[in-house]
Amino acid sequence: MIYTVTFNPSLDYIVTVDDFKLGLTNRTTSELTLPGGKGINVSIVLSNLGIENTALYFAAGFVGDEITRLVKESGILADAIPIEEGCSRINLKLKSIDGTEINGMGPVIAADKLKILMDKLDALKEGDTLCLAGSIPSSMPGTIYSDICSKLDGRGIRIVVDATKDLLLNVLQYHPFLIKPNNHELGEIFGVELKTRESVVPYAKKLQEKGARNVLISMAGEGGVLVAEDGSVSMSEAPKGKLVNGVGAGDSMVAGFLYGYMTKEDYEYAFKMGLSAGSASAFSEYLATKDEVEAVYETIK
Repeated sequence: MIYTVTFNPSLDYIVTVDDFKLGLTNRTTSELTLPGGKGINVSIVLSNLGIENTALYFAAGFVGDEITRLVKESGILADAIPIEEGCSRINLKLKSIDGTEINGMGPVIAADKLKILMDKLDALKEGDTLCLAGSIPSSMPGTIYSDICSKLDGRGIRIVVDATKDLLLNVLQYHPFLIKPNNHELGEIFGVELKTRESVVPYAKKLQEKGARNVLISMAGEGGVLVAEDGSVSMSEAPKGKLVNGVGAGDSMVAGFLYGYMTKEDYEYAFKMGLSAGSASAFSEYLATKDEVEAVYETIK
């Protein structure tokens, strides 16, 4: 079983406003409400690809109830930990002005609620996969990712981490199965600017030296690179297509990689499926379907 953890899920309210003007009343021309959060995005794409999985997350208030309804509607096993105080966050994304969004804070996660999550993770079995993705609320200890990895270390559980800076670096000692920085995040770790596929390879190998087994780097329009534990390096330019919605493309890449690896246990195939899923989501209004992923896969050289 694959489990995803989303510490601060959201209800994403995605709107289009033609000719947006500051200081005036603006009216939407399109609206879309979707469950959000990196782990939940991974779960949705896995479900679209036919892979059963469980989404673990904290849910508070009426927004948390709606997130759970939408997650279940996506065919995912929803395992929500209820928070009695506060409300899960609503993120406003202004589609007509690329990259413009207002993200909510989310509820405070008390220590007893965090213990419930840790107890659930303690029940994972050998051969399971755990995906830790995204930022954490300010109420949560900054060591939470490494705490989880420490707790599960040596139990034969594949751990996937999609996070930035210390959240990522602190888990490397536990030899995660897969990490997925983008080229900017990778460059930030080492204080360099990485623009080409070839330039990321030596830095991905440095993360392997620190403990990561497989390093998958997403590079938006430049495509992606996989430095695998078997010594192979796969890279490809981005598939051709029109960018419609870049939200969730990196999460889709993680889901596609896991689907590919679980299907054939072949890193080259897993890399191509990851690249296909990430691109297919970027070319879609929402996260990619299996048909959309397979259509993009056929275009990769």
